Amino acid sequence: MVNKEETLKKLAEEIKNCKKCELYKTRTNPVPGEGNPNTSILLIGEAPGYWEDIRGKPFVGAAGKFLNELLAISGLEREDVYICNVLKCRPTFEGKNRPPKPEEIKACTPYLDKQIKIIGPEIICTLGNFATSYILQKFGFKPESVGEVHGKVFEVNSLMGKMKIIPLYHPAAGLHKPPMKEIIRKDWERVREEIETGKN
Repeated sequence: MVNKEETLKKLAEEIKNCKKCELYKTRTNPVPGEGNPNTSILLIGEAPGYWEDIRGKPFVGAAGKFLNELLAISGLEREDVYICNVLKCRPTFEGKNRPPKPEEIKACTPYLDKQIKIIGPEIICTLGNFATSYILQKFGFKPESVGEVHGKVFEVNSLMGKMKIIPLYHPAAGLHKPPMKEIIRKDWERVREEIETGKN
């Protein structure tokens, strides 16, 4: 039996020593991911922001607080899921967050692929455009923007077994545009339905 916790720790060490792209030069801390290694639910965001870079943990800023609220809608807590990002280091421009570049995604996603393989989730929730596009493409779907597919459920038969992909808006979208919060909350009710369906 593979010890998922140990395997993820070894991978985190690899990430800490990574120099595959230029982001290692500007980061404070890499953010490999954290959570329950034996979970059936994996959350994938875009990239670490300011507070994540400072603390080396995913979703610890304002978006992280909103994420905790969204998890509760699904009957979940942080301890129930594993959370990581497409990029493991913060991308910045003039001290501010910026979107990941294609070459950074290419360099970093092998780590994400390994995390998916180790955890073997039954449900993957992608948070935002970058995670949604990458994961849909990885599992043979047309890459779509999250605005087109949020709250939908994509069913996958992979080597790891049956899996569901649920694209969701990034929690930060609700902070930038408060009217979006209600849409985002509704999508997380859908996550709850899928979790309950899986239990039956």
